[in-house]
Amino acid sequence: MRSFSYSRPASFDEACRVPKRTRFLAGGTNLIDLMKSDVERPAHVVDLKSLSMDQIEELPDGGLRLGALATNAGTAEHPLVTGRFPLLASAILAGASPQIRNVATNGGNLNQRTRCHYFYDPDMVCNKRSPGSGCSARGGRNRIMAVLGTSESCIATFPSDMCVALAALNAVVRLRGPDGERAVALRDYHRLPGETPWIDNVLQPGEIVTSIDLPSVSFGEHYTYLKIRDRLSFAFAIVSVAVGLDMESGVIRRGCLALGGVGTKPWCVPEAEALMRDRPPSHSLFRDVAECILEGAMADRDNAAKLKLAPRVIERALWQAAEGTPQSQTCKTIC
Repeated sequence: MRSFSYSRPASFDEACRVPKRTRFLAGGTNLIDLMKSDVERPAHVVDLKSLSMDQIEELPDGGLRLGALATNAGTAEHPLVTGRFPLLASAILAGASPQIRNVATNGGNLNQRTRCHYFYDPDMVCNKRSPGSGCSARGGRNRIMAVLGTSESCIATFPSDMCVALAALNAVVRLRGPDGERAVALRDYHRLPGETPWIDNVLQPGEIVTSIDLPSVSFGEHYTYLKIRDRLSFAFAIVSVAVGLDMESGVIRRGCLALGGVGTKPWCVPEAEALMRDRPPSHSLFRDVAECILEGAMADRDNAAKLKLAPRVIERALWQAAEGTPQSQTCKTIC
């Protein structure tokens, strides 16, 4: 690890006044790994732990505000989350390990970087790590790489489970920086790689994620987070699906759907969600939804299996939600 200077500001204004080549430290489960691997080389690290951003509180409209410094474990176990947003709790519990969830924060989860093995290896060319150097994943060992939202410059998969559920729930990210406060829909927060894959999100210099807002919504038992991975725990998704269905008299009044493990960002297609509106569950409907959300998917070399696996996982998740049998994150048998 290279040398760096360190500060722990006592206020937001102090935290936002940062020099160049600064990184913000929350839980540190991603940043410290990247610094040890010589991928991140900040000249200065700003520790945010002294700022009051760890609360989880109810909003006037029945939604929730999740503090950026609240831990993943504390969020998944909070009674307001388990009672009103079990889809989010399930997605968080599907990720990482208990030890990591006890330290990792909501803001850090949102801003974590890809786990592409070429990105983590400084000896390999990677546009996300070294702009303009090339993409070793293209034509390389890329079984885990993305098939949606890719570009010639990058096919790295976005790794978060929590963010897939947040995207399905239409969460809003609240930011604070030198120019004041603003809010960004989570579905718009992460950027597609395009020709600038090193820019992961819409954060501006000095901006800090302060909280994540969840709008009031209730799916009852008609939700699921279904994650297919190589191991039963502590493994990133090959394909994951977050679903919430507002059901009435056997009819889907509204559906929310997001994919993980297949895209360069949490993958949502509003047109696929619109297909479910005021329709009863059926095999033909769910096949159409899967086809719609996967439109444009492209394999590179080793990840073609995702094109066959993803439709099946989407349909299975939609049936789990429709039948009110959400996937258990303790019993790994797929219902």
